[in-house]
Amino acid sequence: MIGGSIMTSRLSAFLFTISPLALLAAAPAAGQTAPAPAPTPEAAAPVTDPSPAPDSTIVVTGTRRTDRTVAESPVPVDIIGSDQLTSSGLGETNKILNNLVPSFNFPQPSIADGTDAVRPASLRGLSPDQVLVLVNGKRRHVAALLNINGTIGRGSAAVDLNNIPGLAIDRIEVLRDGAASQYGSDAIAGVINVRLKRASSGGKAQASFGKYITTLDGVANVTGLVLTGGQPSLDPTDNRYLAVTSNGERKVRDGELWTIGANIGIPIMADGFINLTAEYRDRGLTNRQGFDIRPNYVRPTSTTFDPREVSFNRINFRYGDAKTEDFGFFANAGLPLGGAELYAFGSYNKRDGESAANWRQQSNGVTGAGGANRDYSTITPSTTPTAANFTALTPDGYLPLIQTDYEDYSATGGVRGEIAGWKADGSIQYGKNTFDYTIANTINASLGASSPRVFDAGGIGYGQLVANLDFSRELNAGFAKPLSVAVGAEFRREDFQIRPGEPASYAAGPLYIAPILNSNAASCTAAGGVLSGTTCTFPGRAAAPRSQGFGGFPASAKRDVDRNNVSAYLELDTDPLPGWTTTVAARFERYSDFGEQVTGKFATRFEITPGFALRGAISNGFRAPSLQQQYFTTVSTNFISGVAVDILTLGVGDPVAQRLGARALKPEKSTNLSIGATANPLRGLTVTVDAYQIKLKDRIVLTENLGASGNTPTDNLARSLINDTSIGAARFFINGLDTTTRGVDVVGTYRLGIGPSRWSLTAAYNYNKTEIDRRIVDLGPLAAAQNIVLFGRVEGIRFEKGQPRDKIVLSADGRLDMFGLTARTTRYGKVVSPNTANPISNPTSLTDYGPDDIFLSPKWITDLEVRVSPVKAIELALGANNLFDVYPDRLPFGPRPAAVGGVYPVTQAFLPYSNFSPFGFNGRFLYGRVSFNF
Repeated sequence: MIGGSIMTSRLSAFLFTISPLALLAAAPAAGQTAPAPAPTPEAAAPVTDPSPAPDSTIVVTGTRRTDRTVAESPVPVDIIGSDQLTSSGLGETNKILNNLVPSFNFPQPSIADGTDAVRPASLRGLSPDQVLVLVNGKRRHVAALLNINGTIGRGSAAVDLNNIPGLAIDRIEVLRDGAASQYGSDAIAGVINVRLKRASSGGKAQASFGKYITTLDGVANVTGLVLTGGQPSLDPTDNRYLAVTSNGERKVRDGELWTIGANIGIPIMADGFINLTAEYRDRGLTNRQGFDIRPNYVRPTSTTFDPREVSFNRINFRYGDAKTEDFGFFANAGLPLGGAELYAFGSYNKRDGESAANWRQQSNGVTGAGGANRDYSTITPSTTPTAANFTALTPDGYLPLIQTDYEDYSATGGVRGEIAGWKADGSIQYGKNTFDYTIANTINASLGASSPRVFDAGGIGYGQLVANLDFSRELNAGFAKPLSVAVGAEFRREDFQIRPGEPASYAAGPLYIAPILNSNAASCTAAGGVLSGTTCTFPGRAAAPRSQGFGGFPASAKRDVDRNNVSAYLELDTDPLPGWTTTVAARFERYSDFGEQVTGKFATRFEITPGFALRGAISNGFRAPSLQQQYFTTVSTNFISGVAVDILTLGVGDPVAQRLGARALKPEKSTNLSIGATANPLRGLTVTVDAYQIKLKDRIVLTENLGASGNTPTDNLARSLINDTSIGAARFFINGLDTTTRGVDVVGTYRLGIGPSRWSLTAAYNYNKTEIDRRIVDLGPLAAAQNIVLFGRVEGIRFEKGQPRDKIVLSADGRLDMFGLTARTTRYGKVVSPNTANPISNPTSLTDYGPDDIFLSPKWITDLEVRVSPVKAIELALGANNLFDVYPDRLPFGPRPAAVGGVYPVTQAFLPYSNFSPFGFNGRFLYGRVSFNF
């Protein structure tokens, strides 16, 4: 699949994307001499220097004025220039932002289904869908994917910033403050505004290659099994594993990354432009697995092992980055015409990915139910599975591969001008994202030996249509500066689809027979089962249904839903007195599915003396429940304490969810407070300090896996209401939490010259803490269960402590003649990685730590790049990300400390690092890059 479909779809996507741009090129010649239109904030901001002075840059995010600088902003705004985005070997915008913005977090989980291919990022420790992303000031559509596995961002659908190549970006403005009253739903943690290049001439071509050259910290390089008389033996300290020999730590060379891209500006008529960017990226997989030293095969006897254990390849997982192949195209254009400006921008992205699920051992299904590699057709329905009657479907086991076909496009067209003294901007935009699954190298064990090995598991899609009309003007109201008045309206339509997979991908075949409740001996015998109490069971027909690794979307999950909303806003901005800046905004929104919302904001800045000012803001906001959260339905396999459990994710309107007590989702509501100070004590030095508080009510979260924990009253009632014995548990979305997030951002930048060299120094710090104020229980039938837990201990720790409590970024960027250097070191604070084992002394606690919870210690990650320009047009660079090859703490395995007792989860021996690591776990990456400017 990788590489097979990208080239065939590029031409049609290219034509679709540039179709609005072609209208500009075809405009009449009269436009060549027409006067330039009155600027709007997005149009007025000039093409920026790649490294603009931090305090004098005009910003367009958080205000609709056309003359507001970073230093004058009443709310904190980070400016990230194009050089910072392209001077890296990482190749992904999210990874680069993670290194540059202290309050930005981008963990890189693995074995997380579709999340391996589209990884979410967060701002200020909140959910990925609580930050709004704009491109050229226009709302960007989110990805269709809903993150539902145990990762940061669980339950969210967010914008994929990795779609936007760094070569296309003029700069990124990160507004670190609530702005729902200015931009609408989602702008709770802040706003990320990506501004595309507007150059009408010149360009840049760039190619880079890199790979990981690393040694896995704490992971033994296994050289073989301990043999006695030709037979393996079990580890005497933990008999879940084989005894092995080793030599040092495992070394890896993988993850080759090729990136080739180009940006070019082309003039249109006298004053117009079209700026084009294309990028191709080919990323090889990384694998940070330790050796899987569990016995893989069914044992012939209790004292012997299958001889294949000796030669079995124990690097049998894929634990790291997915293999991906990306093509991206962006276009941005503008043309003055008849006193106005026509503009358009668009994009097309294609990504083919391949990741893996968990390894299915050859012995999977040797005893018990849910066998993923046993051929149940060789025994009768009433026969109890044993090692003696085991027949494998595959000789060695298998690794299911999740292949994803990701396609994304967007097109925006509009006109700016002046009407009766008002600056006007009208635009229309449509964006679409689709995500299709193919599951390969797998089986549906309930179909037996006739099962396909490759399945079309279906797909999902999300689309967004947005129409905007904005007006602004400046009025002389007797203040120190003119009063800026901005009003506007927006119409938005969203749609979401689920395409079912082929029947074999979700079928419960003939080798799975569900238990019959309320049976008797005669009827059970006639059915070929075994009576247990009043339940007729079929131990010889207990094969795992659905395609292993990722079960297809069933026919019942088919969805094609939509909604719309209309909104209107008013924003006033002025300086009432010299040195005193104020912004007031209000917004009204009406959604077709849940009603109305009104939000407001007041922000102010007061310059006490030249070079020192205080600033602050108060606002309320909201986030509408996404269509994905309301309607997404699927079955996925989660490994809970090392045991595979099929979990049904339900839309809130699904009949099963209704039986479990689901309610219609309400919007999340926020109250944001911030207070800060800015200082320019020396020429070239800017320091900002901003403290913030974000209170969120009715946060939308995914419930616990109801039914998965065992035989508690909640679990038993949940399973009876699910009424499908092939499903181990169910979950759905609820308005389940009230939380408070508090923190502080400190940013200092200093530009100076040392002799003939020029330097830009930055030091930034973020402290962030989220606390759960209330767990909300508002359900139907489940309310009768004792000790009900809808949002439990593990998810609570994930919310409160699953992201770094603090983060420090220190960087230096220098230039001397033809030479350049960038050095950066980032400290990621402590993170708690929770596991499912309950606290020993207080098993029902929702806040205590369990014996398997891991405290990931703070780590410093250092990046270094050196550059040389032998001639003006060419730049050569060599660099290292994670120069010192730092890893997160290795997860413990084997017996726990004697004072605690028991053993750690079996998977921690060979999946050695936590998915909660805020900087991933790939190790050192070395790269080279060549750039050509023209």
